Amino acid sequence: MTLNSPLLIAFILVSHAALAQVKVPERLIFPSPYEMEEYKEYPEDEYVPAARESMATSPAYRISGPSFTSVQVNVNQAGENIVGDAANEPSIAVSPADPSRMAIGWRQFDQVSSNFRQAGFAYSGNGGASWVFPGVIEPGVFRSDPVLDTDSEGTFYYNSLSTNGGDYFCDVYKSAGVGAWDAGTAAFGGDKQWMAVDRTGGATDGNIYAYWNQFFSICPEGMFTRSTDGGLSYDPCVTVPQQPVWGTLAVGPDGEVYACGTASGTGRLVVAKSANAGNPGEPPVWDFVTEVNLDGQQVAFSDPNPAGLLGQVWIGVDHSEGAARGNLYLLCSVSRFSTQDVLDVMFARSTDGGLTWSDPVRINDDNDPGAYQWFGTMAVAPNGRIDAVWLDTRDDPGGRNSSLYHSFSDDGGLSWNPNERLSESFDPHAGWPNQQKMGDYFDMQSDENGAHLAWAATFNGEQDVYYGFIPFDGITRAEGPEIEEKPLFSLAQNYPNPFGRSTSITYALRKKGRVLLEVYNQLGQPVAVLENGERPAGEYTLAWDGRDDQGALLPNGAYFYRLAAGEGSAVTRRMVVLR
Repeated sequence: MTLNSPLLIAFILVSHAALAQVKVPERLIFPSPYEMEEYKEYPEDEYVPAARESMATSPAYRISGPSFTSVQVNVNQAGENIVGDAANEPSIAVSPADPSRMAIGWRQFDQVSSNFRQAGFAYSGNGGASWVFPGVIEPGVFRSDPVLDTDSEGTFYYNSLSTNGGDYFCDVYKSAGVGAWDAGTAAFGGDKQWMAVDRTGGATDGNIYAYWNQFFSICPEGMFTRSTDGGLSYDPCVTVPQQPVWGTLAVGPDGEVYACGTASGTGRLVVAKSANAGNPGEPPVWDFVTEVNLDGQQVAFSDPNPAGLLGQVWIGVDHSEGAARGNLYLLCSVSRFSTQDVLDVMFARSTDGGLTWSDPVRINDDNDPGAYQWFGTMAVAPNGRIDAVWLDTRDDPGGRNSSLYHSFSDDGGLSWNPNERLSESFDPHAGWPNQQKMGDYFDMQSDENGAHLAWAATFNGEQDVYYGFIPFDGITRAEGPEIEEKPLFSLAQNYPNPFGRSTSITYALRKKGRVLLEVYNQLGQPVAVLENGERPAGEYTLAWDGRDDQGALLPNGAYFYRLAAGEGSAVTRRMVVLR
């Protein structure tokens, strides 16, 4: 699908028309077709082989301290920094069967003068104390957007984007020993993909899920795939309602799958849920899509990362055995609506499987509205602890040089510990590989002992990839920001579903407010308005006969009904007409 595609243009126009009836900040309409085009990954420079063994070297940068240790990953056989190359956009995987085994993948630029990139990787067998960098998976092949994960047994998977003649596609490589990868398996895919592997231990354990930007994909109308046979094959593409981009995936305790991101054409942050995505006997169905208010929007193409994102949308799930099991958490670096802060790390939580979300809370505790808290990254440990890291310009009066910061919550996101600075400042503009950005994300995996981080910095005067470990000492420090639970409304599944002549839709408001209840077809076009106006608090049930606004019976098929209430809150559910 291209930017001139009638479907894409229609989707954006319809989204704008639908939002006109709900109060939405004007600058929320994002990403635009122009920004989609500017952001896509494609080769601009030719591949020029480089002999790493003959390149100059310098001492590798390390950080050692009680709160943080960090080791450079893209090093030669002697553990030295390679002068003149560049590495960014790292992703990490840690074996749950043997946490001493780790792998990190990144965008490898053999020469800083060229933005031709390849699938770089390194591995560690001693818990990250040292790293082996064998090179790239396929020398001379353009690759970008690395995403790594593991299954329960410690098999590593590396999802990598490539292009060919305008097509965007992904291959997933598999490694049992980390040091070598197989030939890769075609996994459909597209630009800015993400991947998650099921490690629940249940019937869906080992399933692999991936999603991507639908508008730059080898799939004409799809953005999600799965493998239910351990990565041997991948199912045909299906779409995710509202086509979220630039986000992540997570698997819940019961094998349910969550996708998050910025909705195409509206700019709202959304979370979609599929309860049956792990079932190989039926195609994935998305049960609902919820809009989540983080009091801001995702940002790209801005200092200190002028040609890239300033952070992905992250979703995490609590897998602990306590009361918080199944909780969902959403985090993103966003440009604020209420305070006009250029960028804050914002967080919200859901205790009902994603149907409703708490008010947003700011995790960074500085008071400078001009400071950038960018590349916000989140991971949830098996015991439920939530770790958050980000790059922060608060210590630089010039507003560019950045330091790594960390905070954590050990009460399910209800409160956060004071921010802790983990690194000295560095200039993110140094060592650009002819591309004016430091990638688009970091990646982190947390366990009971701490957080394992893959990140990039320019301590050597060039872009390099680092492994960092943030130990958890079990000490809860002074109270940080707290979240107040205020779900504004709920929307029940229609009954009966599927339906022929009539179905009932029930929703409840916690307080008086304006509501808009609409029905959409699978192209995102509104076909019926069921409610539009101010309503007092209470529960409401509507009967709908399956007719559009002109009184015509809608054809059989799947539809979505969406309830928007207040400002920045909405939830979408799926229903089926079957006469």
